[in-house]
Amino acid sequence: MNATASVAAQRGAAAGGPQVGRALPRTEDARFLTGRAIFVDDLKRPGQLHAVVVRSPHAHARILGIDASRALALPGVVAVYTWADIASIAQPIPIRLAPLEGFERYLQYPLANDRVRHVGEPVALVVADDRYVAEDALDLVDVEYDTEPPVTDVHQAEAGGTLVHPDAGSNIAARYTVSRGDPEGGFGRAPYRRRETFRCHRQAALPMETRGLLAEFDARQRVLRIWGAAKVTFFNRRWLAKVFSMEESAVELLELDVGGSFGVRGELYPEDFLVPFAALSLGRPVKWIEDRREHLLATNHSREIECTLEIACEADGRFIGLRGRVLGDLGAYVRTNGGVVPAKAAQFMPGPYRMPDCAFEVLALITNKTPVGTYRGPGRYEANFFRERLIDLAAADLGIDPAQIRRINLIGPDEMPFPNGQLCPYEPAIEFDTGDYPMAFERALAETGYGDMLKVGNVADDGRLLGVGLACFVESSGAGPSETGRIKARPDGGIDLFTACSASGQGHETVMAQIVADVLDLPIEAFTLHHGSTTLVEFGYGTYHSRAVVVGGSALHRAAEKLVAQARAWCAQHHGIEPSMIDYRAGRFLRRADAPAAGGESVPLHPGTFAEIATLADAGDTMAAAAIEAVALFEVKKRTYTYGTHVAQVAVDPETAEVELLRFLAIEDIGRAVNPLLVHGQAIGAAVQGIGATFLDELVYDDSGQLVTGTLADYLVATATGFPNIEVITLEAHPSKLNPLGVKGAGEGGIVATGAALGNAVAAALAGLGVKITDLPLSPERLARAMREARNRAGTN
Repeated sequence: MNATASVAAQRGAAAGGPQVGRALPRTEDARFLTGRAIFVDDLKRPGQLHAVVVRSPHAHARILGIDASRALALPGVVAVYTWADIASIAQPIPIRLAPLEGFERYLQYPLANDRVRHVGEPVALVVADDRYVAEDALDLVDVEYDTEPPVTDVHQAEAGGTLVHPDAGSNIAARYTVSRGDPEGGFGRAPYRRRETFRCHRQAALPMETRGLLAEFDARQRVLRIWGAAKVTFFNRRWLAKVFSMEESAVELLELDVGGSFGVRGELYPEDFLVPFAALSLGRPVKWIEDRREHLLATNHSREIECTLEIACEADGRFIGLRGRVLGDLGAYVRTNGGVVPAKAAQFMPGPYRMPDCAFEVLALITNKTPVGTYRGPGRYEANFFRERLIDLAAADLGIDPAQIRRINLIGPDEMPFPNGQLCPYEPAIEFDTGDYPMAFERALAETGYGDMLKVGNVADDGRLLGVGLACFVESSGAGPSETGRIKARPDGGIDLFTACSASGQGHETVMAQIVADVLDLPIEAFTLHHGSTTLVEFGYGTYHSRAVVVGGSALHRAAEKLVAQARAWCAQHHGIEPSMIDYRAGRFLRRADAPAAGGESVPLHPGTFAEIATLADAGDTMAAAAIEAVALFEVKKRTYTYGTHVAQVAVDPETAEVELLRFLAIEDIGRAVNPLLVHGQAIGAAVQGIGATFLDELVYDDSGQLVTGTLADYLVATATGFPNIEVITLEAHPSKLNPLGVKGAGEGGIVATGAALGNAVAAALAGLGVKITDLPLSPERLARAMREARNRAGTN
């Protein structure tokens, strides 16, 4: 399994001193850059078959019949599975996060039964000897449809004229209100109020490697193995074992090298049932690899929210409250974490500000579009855009500089921990743990020369319109409930680390080694991280919500401490001395000098290293074996919260509406950076992803429910050359007090305020034309139309 990598094989001699805090290059890069990484499509098993999915071409239709006879007659086709073949064991794909009442009415089965509800919904699975044969057979599966009108936006869905799930009786999957303070009283006495409606567009995560699975039943060991798993392997294993009536221990999910996830990979999808089902049914390995069009059609979408938001302020700009109505488009089914996006948008709507009186109504709505899930910074990206745009509009109304209105409202360090209330119905009340939000904000202004940028004016020498935008954010990380870490010493001197946290390119093999290296006082070359199998630890929750280092790293940290304590106790018993008389340094236990003040030196014990104890364990010493392996659990009582500020400066061509990003700075305090180099890379990547999403990528549906941006010729994404002026600063000003490492999550803060800062910058640039920015994306076509309409209103065209 290539997800296991030896640090020792890939790094030179280690320098002394702490490893945490060092900007070390990723251990994983050696195999990625030399072509030795193994992704799921690189695997080939003896007798392997290939599967492809027959997907619905219609957004909404009844299935009148399926005839697979022509496909089955094609040489090389082994099987075609439809609902009739899986009906006896098929179960709805469960909810993993955001378990809101009513969602159970909209769950998805692995194959459509009598109705399809979005373009791309799986209708049948074709299995053949070769991929090309299976692809040819796709067109030979005859499905008779009777189309029905689709529901393609949230207002249609709420009106309920057409029901996506007639049996449910409504397109409103969930509806609730959350609040804090006295919203009615606060808004009633407010001298200033402003209400606007904002929209955030639907997006795809688009990792470089598409999803894929290879399933095989090992008849000798009676184990079902599934390669290509990611993110939340233990949750998926439990469901698959239940569906296939197997013991959990008889189902093994194996992660390989993964080419990106960003939240969408690894959730339970229909293919996670279909591929192992085919392997079990046929008694042969079956592989399925998603193509790019399938990814755009079938993998979770995200972001699409409409929000009507109202702010209440004092005349001097101090915030009184915020209230609004959030309409989240969940697509055709409620998937494993589909309810997270609108719920988190409401929870983070107040942001890093004192906002005493808040109330939000949230509607999760069902439409005939691809179901949604989480995508890097779910709900936060959207909420930041809505709130920060409204703050700028309020500042303009009140005649206050956008920096000043934020400055007087940011939560101060003396207010920590700050209670944010219960603004999410399936979570308890939360509080922001530590931080100095004004410090990060002022640092951002100073680094960018905010005042100097304003002095330049609104029109550049070349006639382009200039604008500067600000946005502040707070972001949760380190979600619970817990994670397990296991450590075992080897006779050769190496130390094996085991975690249930999946990796998709973040650099876990490097940072986990850095964490444990400091506890065991050993160079990171000594450590090998094992991840990516449900057999490595008893249980785990995986990688999401920026939790791997916070929770998984803390579990390994504790396991390392436990390992030292166990080995010390073993040495004490073996050598007949008190544990308090034993020192530990650099992997060796030493008998403390009887009179250190007189110059006596500690004496190395033999056996007294992890390797020596492990050698005895290998020889059958059960007490030694118990001493060189430690397991620890780290439970999350409260989450950690990062925070920061984004600043953007843009130039907009008044003729073409083309936007050039002149400068973009993202500052985030993550408490403590285990590896600053990797944090820096993640922050830049997140910023590029968010900036590109703000200007380019958008999943567009027509009125018939067809996805018209179903290829990379239509769905535009950012490239490194498109946005060269990005600066990132990582702060370690306020370590978290909630874990032994002091860390907070990293990786999402670079994206969450991009749309907000850019929206404010473009709005500032176009303010003189009377253009109001309330919708994303800020594509040239959309901006050109807004500019044309503004000029028509002003009579200047």
